[in-house]
Amino acid sequence: MNPHPAPHVSRRHFLQDCGVGLGKMALAGLLTERLGSRAWAANPLAVRQPHFPAKAKRVIHLFMAGAPSQLDLFDYKPALAKLEGQPLPPSVIGGQRYAFIRSDAAVLGPKFAFSKHGQSGAELSELLPHLSKIVDEICLVKSVSTDQFNHAPAQIFFNTGFAQPGRPSLGSWALYGLGAETEELPAFVVMSTGSGLSGGSALWSSGFLPTTYTGCRFRNSGDPILDVSSPAGIDARLQRDTLDLVAALNRKRLAATGDPEIATRLANYELAFKLQTSAPELMDLKSESKETLELYGCDPAKPSYARACLLARRMIERNVRFVNIYHEGWDAHSDVVGNHKNMCAATDQASAALVLDLKRRGLLDDTLVIWGGEFGRTPMVETNAALGRSLGRDHHPQAFTMWMAGGGIKAGMSYGATDELGFHVVENPVHVHDIQATILHLLGFDHEKLTYHHAGRDFRLTDVHGKVVKALLA
Repeated sequence: MNPHPAPHVSRRHFLQDCGVGLGKMALAGLLTERLGSRAWAANPLAVRQPHFPAKAKRVIHLFMAGAPSQLDLFDYKPALAKLEGQPLPPSVIGGQRYAFIRSDAAVLGPKFAFSKHGQSGAELSELLPHLSKIVDEICLVKSVSTDQFNHAPAQIFFNTGFAQPGRPSLGSWALYGLGAETEELPAFVVMSTGSGLSGGSALWSSGFLPTTYTGCRFRNSGDPILDVSSPAGIDARLQRDTLDLVAALNRKRLAATGDPEIATRLANYELAFKLQTSAPELMDLKSESKETLELYGCDPAKPSYARACLLARRMIERNVRFVNIYHEGWDAHSDVVGNHKNMCAATDQASAALVLDLKRRGLLDDTLVIWGGEFGRTPMVETNAALGRSLGRDHHPQAFTMWMAGGGIKAGMSYGATDELGFHVVENPVHVHDIQATILHLLGFDHEKLTYHHAGRDFRLTDVHGKVVKALLA
């Protein structure tokens, strides 16, 4: 994870002056990989120390897939109301192209009332009454930008640092760097509570990292994990004997080859056996008080975003390292008013409750909570009779808002700003790679040194970009 660069030596020096042949080099490489794999395979999820003391030990990422409108929730722009119905000046738009609207589309002003809250005076939409009560516990970042303007690549980019599938996700990097503190549950859990993800399973994939670091998807109903329940006629003793026999064969093969995927298989079989007890216990909310259920707005019998947030808190209590909750449906190409009323009604109370609940249980200080989508929405209206769309907003990668809480984040703060039209960032720009670098920093890592050697070079979450946003740190 912390390779030291060697001094530059030419190929001619190795192949001619030193008499080192290609065969010897290949053999040395194979031996090095074999020894490294065997050392890793001893316990791929063993707890490891980060580069420096961490502020956050765990992460809950509340990903609002589809992209909420920052202009209707967090970034109030009265100038847009004055310009409503008129096109933005060409000098503002520049050469920006959009997915569904023309660059001369008319302005759509803010659709909801805003007011200031808390000692911090943060300005929030009327759609966020619960978040407004805890505004002094969160940090609003109002100057985020991304390189991607379509959903799938933008979602993958935020979660993996790259716009195409195949790279490790944030949760996978966290597990690779820190290991797991739980043996009864997966250390990286994924829940989805909306209507479908453009980025799919690439959002929680381990990419080229060993598959033991892949997120484990929990279902909203029935068995939380597919194929965990034993088939009819298989009792615990027979299952244990079968697993022991398979494990003995796998360990023999592992000793011979050092293949890390065999170690993954061993770990997964054992975890699946334990999950038959631990997963149902985790998902059973009968032990939660009526007050807690009401705090989240959770009906234990019904799948919902609120139920997922409460389960996330229970997972954190059981030392799960990384929890992703994907709530889809924010893609308001039409009727941004109706869409955001429904989405905020489903998410605002539970998001705020999660922060409050973590704090009162003494878990917020070392649990990082992240809330946001893949990009923002345009100041201009999207109306398209052919597609049945009106009064919506298109994709806007130049500027959007997200918030974070706990885990070493400075509370009661708004950071960054956009211009009076909400189009461009004009103060303290924060790129998605900067967010990723900051998350890794809070977990105790130098994002430039948390690397994995693959395909002949060292890879990292932030690719060759990113900087820690020190102003966000407590």
